[in-house]
Amino acid sequence: MTRLGLTDPVQEARLLARIIETISAGLDLEEILQGIAALITETTETDVCFVYLLDEEGQRLVLGGATPPFHRMAGQVELKMGEGVSGWVAAHGRPAVIVEDKLSDERYKHIPALGREDLTSMASVPIRGKPHHLVGVLNVHTRARREFTDADVQLLGWVAGLIAGAIENARLHRRLAEREEAMERYAERIVLAQEAERRRLAGEIHDGISQRVVSLSFHLSAAADAVATAPQVAAREIAEAQALAEAALDEARFAIAGLHPPVLDDLGLAASLETLARSFPQLDVQAEAEPCDLPSHVATAVYRIAQEALQNVAKHAGARSAWVRLMTRGGTVILEVQDDGKGFALTSPAVRGDQSGPSGYGLPGMRERAELLGGMLEVISYPGQGTLLRLLFPAATPH
Repeated sequence: MTRLGLTDPVQEARLLARIIETISAGLDLEEILQGIAALITETTETDVCFVYLLDEEGQRLVLGGATPPFHRMAGQVELKMGEGVSGWVAAHGRPAVIVEDKLSDERYKHIPALGREDLTSMASVPIRGKPHHLVGVLNVHTRARREFTDADVQLLGWVAGLIAGAIENARLHRRLAEREEAMERYAERIVLAQEAERRRLAGEIHDGISQRVVSLSFHLSAAADAVATAPQVAAREIAEAQALAEAALDEARFAIAGLHPPVLDDLGLAASLETLARSFPQLDVQAEAEPCDLPSHVATAVYRIAQEALQNVAKHAGARSAWVRLMTRGGTVILEVQDDGKGFALTSPAVRGDQSGPSGYGLPGMRERAELLGGMLEVISYPGQGTLLRLLFPAATPH
C-alpha cells in the first residue's frame, strides 16, 4: 500500500516552512532535532524519525534526535561508519530505501537499544552541509508497507540540507559556549593562583626576610653600643649581622626567582632546565634539553611544569634519580620528567586533585597549564615502577 504525503506540494511547502521556523527558533541542538523529527513524521505521515550526527572524528554516527519515545536515547546509540543502513548511507553518501523484508537486506542491523522490529519500510538520506560536508543521516520509518518514491527521497534530501546548516550552527554555538565557560574557569583559577602566590610570598617575606632584618637590626644596635667599650663584642655582632644580611639576600633572590626565574631571560629554556636540574641536591637529575625557540610566556609555562614535576619527585616519589628531557619532534614540543621512585596509582585522590584526598601533587594545575598551551599532559605511573610525566604541545602555540 502507498500513501500520499511526501509528494503533495502543499504539504511539502508547509513542512519546509515549519522546519525553517523551528531552525530559527533557537540554537539548542537537541531541541532543534527533536522538533524537526516530530515535524517530519507529522507532515510526511511516517511513524518514526531518527537523526544521527557524525562525531568530531568522523568515525561514528551518534543518535542526536528522534521522535518520542526514542528521543530519550539521544547520545546513547552509536553506529560505526558503514554499520547498518545509516552507516552505509554515511559511508557511501547515497540515499537508501527499504520497502519490506528489511532482515534480508545485508545493510540492515538491529539495534537492541531501540528495541523495535515492527517498523517495515524506511528511507535514509545523508545530511550534508557545504561544501558537501557530511553532517549526519536522516531516517524515516513506517509500520505499514510504504514505497518511497524518488520524489519522496528528494524531498527528504531537501529537508536534510536545511537542517545541516542548523546542526553546524548549533554545534558551533555550543563549542563557543564551552570555550567561554572554560575561559571563565581559567580566569577564576588564575585569580585564585595569584592570591595563593601572594600569600606564599607574604609568608616567605614575613617568616624569613623580615625576621632576619629584625635580627640584623638588633646585632647592629649591639655592635654600635659596644664599638667604643668592647671592640671584640662589636666585631662579633657585626659578623653576625653580615651573615644575616647574606641570608636575607639569598631568601630575597629565592623569592624573586619564585615569581619569575631570571635564568629564563638570561639563558633560555634549555639552559634553565639544566640549571633547574642542579637545584635538587637530594636527587641525581640528568637534563637533556634541545634548544627551543618559544615565546616567553610559553617557556615560562614549560619551566613551571618541569619545576612542579621535580618538586613532586623530591617530596613524594622517594626517588634517587630523575631525568628531564626537552625535544621537538615535527611540530610538537615534548617535555618529559621521569623518576625511579615508588610510583603511585593514577586513581588516588592525591593524583586526581580531589579535595577529599591529600594534596600536593599539583597535577590539576599542570594540566591546566598544558591546556592553555593547546597541548596535553600524560602521566604514566605504577606502584613500585616510577613515574613518567610527558607534556606535548604544538610548537606554534597561541597566546
